[in-house]
Amino acid sequence: MSGALQQRLSRFDAAAARQGPAMDALVRDAVFAAGAERDLARWTLWELGQRHSVRPASIHDLYMARGRGEARPFTTPAINVRVLAYDTARAVFRAARRLEVGAVVLEIARSEIAYTDQRPAEYVAVMQGAALREGFVGPLFIQGDHVQVNAKKYAADPDSELSAIRSLIDEEIAAGFYNIDVDTSTLVDLSQATLDEQQRVNYERAAALTQYIRQHEPEGVTVSVGAEIGEVGGKNSDVHELAAFMDGYGRALAALGVAPGISKISVQTGTSHGGVVLADGSIAKVQLDLDALRALSQDARLKYGLGGAVQHGASTLPPDAFGHFPACEAIEIHLATNFQNIVFDHPRLPPDVKEEVAAWVKRECRGEWKQGDTEEQFLYKSRKKAIGPFKRMLWDLPPAVREAIGADLEATFAFLFDKLQVTDTRAITDRYVTPPAQSHAAPRIAVAAAPDDMEAGE
Repeated sequence: MSGALQQRLSRFDAAAARQGPAMDALVRDAVFAAGAERDLARWTLWELGQRHSVRPASIHDLYMARGRGEARPFTTPAINVRVLAYDTARAVFRAARRLEVGAVVLEIARSEIAYTDQRPAEYVAVMQGAALREGFVGPLFIQGDHVQVNAKKYAADPDSELSAIRSLIDEEIAAGFYNIDVDTSTLVDLSQATLDEQQRVNYERAAALTQYIRQHEPEGVTVSVGAEIGEVGGKNSDVHELAAFMDGYGRALAALGVAPGISKISVQTGTSHGGVVLADGSIAKVQLDLDALRALSQDARLKYGLGGAVQHGASTLPPDAFGHFPACEAIEIHLATNFQNIVFDHPRLPPDVKEEVAAWVKRECRGEWKQGDTEEQFLYKSRKKAIGPFKRMLWDLPPAVREAIGADLEATFAFLFDKLQVTDTRAITDRYVTPPAQSHAAPRIAVAAAPDDMEAGE
């Protein structure tokens, strides 16, 4: 490493430098700069993470320990960071540091990558920068959520669609996503006569993608792989479907000579992504089948050695619902839309910004306005598409506005951490997860662009 690059990293060796405006500027460069300047900022954040114990990691071994009963019940929140990513992640890490939380996942889905304008390398850089900024120390669990096969595209050209999935997996692993939820549940065919036939394409494709991940994971890392047996928002899952999937998946893995397999299994128990929106824009109450979730999680652990079952589409549930998940021993819960709502509906968000977002959605997403939906329903469902186009505008909100939003997000995360019983999981996480150091080579162009007097974050 050149002296200039060593000097650049050394500027952040003191905690005061990492936890101040220079870090804010560095993360901004990682997002909005171009070419060599952007690449150098991302490399700097990665190397600072290696130096200061904020390293991307796999949660696989912790989940396997939970499956063996070596850790108390807890439900890991998997938080989809969509909007105001840096501020949202900082709020996560402030709450996690204060409450000694080790088991927390930050994730982004295949679909979200597109409409939030956050490719994996950028996402990892922002998450690392936020953790460093808040003085968080420990494994950084970053997840590819819903690495999902599009059923229509698969039906038209399966090879092309699977190739796109493999390319995304390559990009995510290279960036530091060491937790990947393979979602081939879109290929379940409920018209088939037996459960095995219904789940066959699902488990065969999930096994093949597990093999691909194992072939490409970094040395010293066992990527945590998740699979899914029921599409969220569809038919509720049951233990018979779980058995059909897991038995078939096990046979397929054995035929491929692959081990280990998945660490968790996502199921459907009555929720939907984003919630069910009523005509006035409010969210309908959900009939959650907790008995099914408990039974599925128990069988996942006791019969198949997994960490447990995973609940999707839960962020818009009422506050009193979250304590049920650790009681049911669900291993993970995916949370997204409510955090987006906190930002878009915040009383401190300037009215002109709200109006501009709404006008953009009505203009650019009008084709998604379903017949019978009110304007409130349409805006609620479609405003997420404005996250990418308005990313810079939201990033440039006045500091006082961002701080107010961040404070409310932090309070929400702290509440969830408590209800999901992941407070004080720092020690158990560190017992089972030791991320290896992985230094990245600096981009050649970036090295040439780094004079000895370059200031961090310029």
